[in-house]
Amino acid sequence: MEIPYSELSGDALRAIIEEFVSREGTEYGAVEISLDTKVEQVRRQLEKGEVGIDFDPDSQTCHLFDKKV
Repeated sequence: MEIPYSELSGDALRAIIEEFVSREGTEYGAVEISLDTKVEQVRRQLEKGEVGIDFDPDSQTCHLFDKKV
């Protein structure tokens, strides 16, 4: 089920985004980008409606997904 990012507390939203951007395999560039910068980039994508947050009640986990697909 999709969860509107605006309904999450700031701390919960940051934790979800941090978990996503710190996953193994999410670093593709030659230049290292700080965690804060990555979090802000994802936050902007959420605000623009490019990315959504999905909650799976069975596994009790959240996932970010590309809304453009």
